[in-house]
Amino acid sequence: MTIRFARAVHPGEYLREEYLLPLAISAESLAKRLNLPRRRIERLIREEAGITPDTALRLARAFATTPQFWLNFQNAYDLEIAARKVADSLARIEPIIDTSEAA
Repeated sequence: MTIRFARAVHPGEYLREEYLLPLAISAESLAKRLNLPRRRIERLIREEAGITPDTALRLARAFATTPQFWLNFQNAYDLEIAARKVADSLARIEPIIDTSEAA
């Protein structure tokens, strides 16, 4: 199942709104717990940087999720942003294979 939002949600926004604020955890505190530079977490929650595999592993451990959750979140965000940027160009591409005949 694909989750679609009315707008692309950056994983840093999700981290901030669904974990840090409800749990009253600061970026500095999370960075210490994850053994990461404070700047990395600050840039992530300000939506200036994305989730790296290293960060995904650490967030998964800290919040009892999976690394795939965080990486999939980042991938979905990146794809949505890219699709919006190239929408006109994509619309002009003629499919090579007609998927309506495959079914």
